[in-house]
This record gives sequence, C-alpha cells and structure tokens, in this order.
Amino acid sequence: MTYCVGMMLNQGLVFMSDTRTNAGLDNISTFKKMHIWENPEERVITLLSAGNLATTQSVVSLLEERSKAPECRNPTVLAAASMFQVAQIIASTLKEVIQQHSEVGQSSEKSFDATMILGGQIQGGPMRLFLIYPEGNFIEAGPDTPFFQIGEIKYGRPILVRAYHPALDFRAALRLILVSFDSTLRANLTVGAPFDYHCYEIDTFIRGPCCRIESDDPRFVAISDGWSDALKRALEELPDF
Repeated sequence: MTYCVGMMLNQGLVFMSDTRTNAGLDNISTFKKMHIWENPEERVITLLSAGNLATTQSVVSLLEERSKAPECRNPTVLAAASMFQVAQIIASTLKEVIQQHSEVGQSSEKSFDATMILGGQIQGGPMRLFLIYPEGNFIEAGPDTPFFQIGEIKYGRPILVRAYHPALDFRAALRLILVSFDSTLRANLTVGAPFDYHCYEIDTFIRGPCCRIESDDPRFVAISDGWSDALKRALEELPDF
C-alpha cells in the first residue's frame, strides 16, 4: 500500500510520499513514488502515485519519453500551456496504461488501478493541485478541499482535518504531515519510511527543498515521540466521563 499527501498553502505546495511497496509480508521493497519535472524559472510539476507499481512506473516512463521526443506533436508535461493541460495529459496517459495492461493481463482493470496527486505552477498561471483517478478524470483542490491524500488515507486524515490551516508555513506543514504519516505507519504495516518530501514556494518557478526522511532521522523520531507524549498528556487532562 501507499500513503501520499499533497497540500495547498498560502506559501506554496507541500508534497510527501512513503516509499514502501509490498506483495506480501515477505516481499517488501522501496520505490520512489514522487516525480518532479522542472524547467527552472518557467515551471515546476510534482507527481505522487499510489496503486499498482507497474502501472505508475509505466505512466511516468511514458510521460518522460514523450517529453524528450522531438517528433511528438501533442503537448507534454514540459510543454503544456497550463497545469490544467498537464492534468489532462497525465490523466489520459494513466487511463491508456491501465487499458493496455488489462487487455493483455488479468480480466479485471482493478488489478492495474493507480491514483495520482499532481501539483505545480507554470509561468503565467496560478499554482494548482489535482487528484487524478484511474478512470482518467480528476478534481482540483480549492478552499473547501485544500489537500489530497491517496493510498492508505484513513489513519492520517483526522490529523490533517483538525490541524490544517492555509497560513501554515512549510516547517509547520511538514510537522503536521509527519504526524499524519506517523499515525498511519503505526496502524498499517504496508506504509513505511523512508519518506520523500518537496516544498514548492508560490511564484518562484524553481524546485524547492527536497529531502528523504529515514525512520531513524532524529527530527522524525522527536516528532513521533513528542506526538505520543502530547496525546497522553491531553488524554489525562480531559474531563472524566
């Protein structure tokens, strides 16, 4: 399974993904689920993926190959005029890959499903965040839905819903998302470190801080332990029922 978050803030966009994939308890691997395309000072695009690993890797490979092909006449992620067009390109590519796999493989398309979070900004347009479904359609984040989750979302969602605010800076947002990840990996063995993150600052059009957080990272350990201690203190301070 997977857990990924894309969050919209006044300061910009924050993305985080885990790296665990598994085909059973004795077959656990680490794969990157965050991909970034960049034309410095013109566009920065981040994609998070959850679902069938073969599907997501095929989608990313196709997007990269088509971006490099000079004979490609259709818009690509590095040539599209807007983030909406980028969302259309990725959605149609995802649908294409799922249909190809289902035609030659198993009878059920569900086996090849994948879901993606897309965010970024292109010069001349606003910062945007999308959730792309395996059917090839997508929705966009806004004031009422300022963040998206994919994969194993149920354990970390209450944390985000209670504490999110658009005025959070990147440091506070990363702390919030790490608490959400910590709650998820404690409840579900199919989600695990290391975690990848990317912070894009609005209207900069350059890649922001990107880093990988290992399970023994002192900062993550401090946040995890601090959150557990804070929950225990809060529980003790609640009125008796």
